[in-house]
Amino acid sequence: MGTLLLKNGRVVSPEDQLDGEFDVLIEDGIIREIAPQISAPAGETLDARGQVVSPGLVDIHVHLREPGGEISETLESGLAAAVAGGFTAVCPMPNTKPIIDRPELVRASVEKAQRLGLARVFPIAAVSMGSQGESLTDFAALIAAGAVAFSDDGRPVKSAGLLRRALEKTRELNVQLNDHCEDPSLSARGVVNDGPVAKQLGVTGIPDCSEDVCVARDLIIAEATGARLHVCHLSTAGSVELVRAAKRRGVRVTCEVTPHHFALSDAAVAEHGTNAKVNPPLRSAQDVEAVLAGIADGTVDAIATDHAPHAPELKAKPFAGDSPFGLIGLETALGLALTRLVHTGKISLAHLVVLMSTNPARVINQPLGRLKVGGAADITVFDPNLEWTYHAAQGRSKSRNSPFDGWGLKGAVTATIVAGKIVYRRSA
Repeated sequence: MGTLLLKNGRVVSPEDQLDGEFDVLIEDGIIREIAPQISAPAGETLDARGQVVSPGLVDIHVHLREPGGEISETLESGLAAAVAGGFTAVCPMPNTKPIIDRPELVRASVEKAQRLGLARVFPIAAVSMGSQGESLTDFAALIAAGAVAFSDDGRPVKSAGLLRRALEKTRELNVQLNDHCEDPSLSARGVVNDGPVAKQLGVTGIPDCSEDVCVARDLIIAEATGARLHVCHLSTAGSVELVRAAKRRGVRVTCEVTPHHFALSDAAVAEHGTNAKVNPPLRSAQDVEAVLAGIADGTVDAIATDHAPHAPELKAKPFAGDSPFGLIGLETALGLALTRLVHTGKISLAHLVVLMSTNPARVINQPLGRLKVGGAADITVFDPNLEWTYHAAQGRSKSRNSPFDGWGLKGAVTATIVAGKIVYRRSA
C-alpha cells in the first residue's frame, strides 16, 4: 500500500496523551512511528504545517438510503460526502427499503463499502423484524455479518417489554442498543417543536415531553437490566438532565447530539422551511443552551450528524404534509463544531476530537479514534482556522437539504486518510 509521511502537523489524540507538533509515518495502512522529526522515506509526504492531525472522525448515526432510497443518496455518494467531511468511518442506520434486519443485507453493505474504498462502514441493524416492534431480529447472526449495534431508528423500540428483551440480548453480546426516543402518542402529526414557531406557522407541534418520556423509560429499563443504552440525537433540556442524572447513578448510558441541535433553534424553521424540518425537531433557545451545557460538562458523549438526505422533489412537498424529516450534515459537521464550540471557547480542541472520534469509536467497540504506533492509519487532517462558505449545491451528497447553505464557517477538512490512503484532499 506504500508509505505516507505527515509532517509538521499538530497531532491531537487525547487517548494517547498527544497534543503537539509531530510527524506521523504510515506504512501499509498502519502507523509505524510518531516523533518530532522523521526523515522522509521513499513515498508520499503531506505537509500539515498549521493544521491539526487527529484520529479519523467517526459518525455513529447516518442515513445512506441504499437500498431503496437511491433517488436521495447512494452508498457511494454518501461515503464521498463522509470523507469530504473528514469521516473515516460511519454507521448507517437500518431504516432503508428493505429494513436492514437480515445478515445478508448487512454483509452487502459492508462488502460494497470495501469495494468503494472510501470510509469504513459499520452497519447498525434493526432491533425488530421490519422495525415493526413485534419480534426481535437475530442479533448474533447480524453481529457476525458485521453489525455493530441495534436500532429501530426513525421510531422508538415499540414497547417496554420488547425493549427489555432486546437489552438483555445486547448485554449478553456486549453491544449497545441505540434508541430514537419519541412517544408517538405525544408527537403524532407534529412537524416542528411545540411552541411559538408552531403557532406562528399554524402547524402541530412536537412537545419536549415526547422525547423526555421515552428517554426516561429507556433509562429505567437499562438500569434494571445492566445493559448498554445509547440515546440518539438528544434535543431537550429534560432529556439532557435525565441522562446526566442516570450517569451519576452508574447507568451504562451514552448519548449523542447533532450539530443542528446545538447550532439552530426552532426559529430557523421560519427561515429555512422544510430544510429545517427534522425529527427530533429543532427546539427552543433554552433547549439549545441545555444541549451546549451537556456537551461542555461531558454529559454528551458524541457528536453525530444524523445525515438524512432527501431528493429536492421530496423536500418540496408541503411542510405540514408529506415533506420528510431530515437534513444533510456530513460535510458541515466539523466546521460547525469548530465554529460554534471550539472558537467560542465552549470546549477545547481535544474535547472536540473526543466527541467526534474517540468516544464514537468506543461506543461501537472499534479500535479506532486514536493515533498509536501499530494502529490503523485512519486520520483526519484539518485547518481549524480556514474560513470558507458552505454551498450545498457543491457538496458530494446527492441531496441538497441543508439549512446551512451559504453559511460561513471557520475550520475545514484538508485531507482524509483511511487505512493509509488519502481518500479526500481539499482542492482550495
